[in-house]
Amino acid sequence: MTEIKNTVAKANYRWRVVDIAVASMIGVASALIYWGVAIVTAGPWSALDALVPGLPGIINGLWLFAGPLAAIIVRKPGAAIYAEIVAGVLEALMGNQWGGLETFAIALVQGLGAEIAFAVVAYRKWNLALTMLSGVLSGVCCWAYSFVEHMQGMSITGSYGIVYLITSVISGAVFAGLLMWAAYRAIAKTGALDKFASGREVRGL
Repeated sequence: MTEIKNTVAKANYRWRVVDIAVASMIGVASALIYWGVAIVTAGPWSALDALVPGLPGIINGLWLFAGPLAAIIVRKPGAAIYAEIVAGVLEALMGNQWGGLETFAIALVQGLGAEIAFAVVAYRKWNLALTMLSGVLSGVCCWAYSFVEHMQGMSITGSYGIVYLITSVISGAVFAGLLMWAAYRAIAKTGALDKFASGREVRGL
């Protein structure tokens, strides 16, 4: 019996062609949104920083959602990292102010943050709380990367660092967590995810 259970558990972690296809589609769609957000928020970013130093973190979640969304739909180890990297690479190829290498690096870091939330429960639980935690951890990683790469002259524990952390966490929880959970359930109800356990679960199949 133990041998059978172990075989089933390992099979659940094996990526299928449909898993790769859907995670890739999430990455591609997210890249287009990330690229558009970067253009649209260029002005407001500076305005928010002038209003309250560190407040721009409130829109960071708009670059964090590919990982949590892919994770809760595909439900395989590495889904969050994969989707974020695909999104980051494609965004860089379309052209942004950060360049290819940096966009890849922050996508990897953010994807790792999103992945941790599900890894700590061994990819056995999938709910709103964990999805929001995934968004939060991705936000924390975004915040940390920003200070290491761009804000070396500022105190990470100073007022700017604390406000930026709080706003990034809130943004990650809402945009990459709460809204992605709602999006996943809305998509699943259409039957589009019936090839996934995540979709069948919502539809009671």
